Amino acid sequence: MSEHVDEGLIRRTRALLEPGDIELNGVVVHTTLSGEEEPALHQLTLDTGNRIAAHHPDTAPEDTYVYSGNDDPEFGVNQHQGLTLDDEAFVWECQQLLREGAYAVVTYYEAVVDHDALLSDLEELDDVDRVVGVRGDD
Repeated sequence: MSEHVDEGLIRRTRALLEPGDIELNGVVVHTTLSGEEEPALHQLTLDTGNRIAAHHPDTAPEDTYVYSGNDDPEFGVNQHQGLTLDDEAFVWECQQLLREGAYAVVTYYEAVVDHDALLSDLEELDDVDRVVGVRGDD
């Protein structure tokens, strides 16, 4: 993957972390998945969200659900959110981007998640080429 594309994704991720109501961190999960492998991409997205929820101190994967772009006309089709079941609080959000023939999943989440532990955990997932963390406070 070219450095130019990687730098662009990192800049895009940093822009998503701009100061708002909560502090955010992000991660770019570069995959080995092509445009024809959308079921595997969907599973990788769910697995990424579940790992984020598992590292979140106030929630767990079984306490969350995924709200997807095809559920809401104001969302992009490759945009998804992980929300809590009880009060629909934000846990994570991602965009699936096809770059140079392979998908990258750009995800941001509340900074209370142990960022370094999450990155290590995500590297273990199937179909992951590499993981690049982006801190909101950098």
